[in-house]
Amino acid sequence: MITREQKEQIFKELLEALDLPDSSYERAINRYEDLGRWFNRDESFFKDNEVHIFPQGSFMLGTTIRPINEAEEYDLDLACKIRTGVTKQSHSQESLKGIIGEELKAYRIARNIKEDLVSKHRCWRLEYQDDISFHLDIVPCIPEEDSKQKLLLESMVKFGLEEFVAQSASKLSVAITDDRHESFKKVCDDWNISNPEGYGKWFEHRMRKYEEQVLMEKAQVDRVPIYKRKTPLQRCIQLLKRHRDQMFGDNESKPISIIITTLAARAYNGEKDIVSALNNILSTMGTHVNMNSPRVPNPVNPEEDFADRWGMLEYLHLNLERNFRNWLHQAQIDFAHITSTNDTKFIAEQAQLKFSLNINPGKLAQSIRVTTAEMATVSSKQHIIIEPPKPWKDGELES
Repeated sequence: MITREQKEQIFKELLEALDLPDSSYERAINRYEDLGRWFNRDESFFKDNEVHIFPQGSFMLGTTIRPINEAEEYDLDLACKIRTGVTKQSHSQESLKGIIGEELKAYRIARNIKEDLVSKHRCWRLEYQDDISFHLDIVPCIPEEDSKQKLLLESMVKFGLEEFVAQSASKLSVAITDDRHESFKKVCDDWNISNPEGYGKWFEHRMRKYEEQVLMEKAQVDRVPIYKRKTPLQRCIQLLKRHRDQMFGDNESKPISIIITTLAARAYNGEKDIVSALNNILSTMGTHVNMNSPRVPNPVNPEEDFADRWGMLEYLHLNLERNFRNWLHQAQIDFAHITSTNDTKFIAEQAQLKFSLNINPGKLAQSIRVTTAEMATVSSKQHIIIEPPKPWKDGELES
């Protein structure tokens, strides 16, 4: 009979194999801090504009995982916020992106980065190729206007977000460049809105359900960066993303990370251990998908639908909603299955099959305190493997 403590340890072993080493985080931090110093140097075009370079996405949230293929680059999403001196009235999106691009080109040369700077729709891509390969996606942005921040605040409160969280998040909203915007080349006031820092505030608020309980049990909880905290919520999202990656590979029909992250965070209820948190998230996250648009609203911009592609004609052939439901169903099966036994050989096989992770059965046996005699007993038992519902036909996507 496997205990709750043993289940928890199995997940911790998986996460140990999933986590980026501290050296990777430190290297990434050094890189974007160096970029910030470059934009604020005396020779910079933006030396008087209070440039703020900050991470967004999984790195900011502490939910980054190793790629399945270790040869793949790590993806670090950054924002380059020009806090003062640039407005929608003074610059077009094209001109702001162009000036930031010139600074990045000079930075590439100064730092002996071999790969050319690449222009993407919303960002510039800068590629590092050394002992740890990163590509930095740097999104140019400026603070959003007060009037639009007020509208966002009202929308968030109406959506049900606590007012103090909404107040903090709305003030962090930004206007971003996008070369697909119809007025990209013109001075206009309707730039696309984004709010990665505000989303981070919301996510941190969801994490605090756990931290508030810890605070009740301890005299003090030290403040540390989000990515170092490793609450059960963050740990569950890492596991869910890896299961998704193994199930779908690089197929574009897979559920996107922002949907998994948002639904998991909404479902999380402050559980203090991974087993309880994962059970709750897997059983309830699907209920947080709305029947009508927006299906998965951005909590800090509720009119934005993270699942907008589910209903778009050009994406119907990908069966995105069905694949999300299939993935969630299979995740419920697979996470229950891998913790259904203390047969460490079987657990290691499932870790490879369902998560593409190499787990040493002997080391796992020590960590979950299974004796050699117990291993021999449980290894003689049969385990029923449930095949996953395929998200597409063999060789082709379903239409």
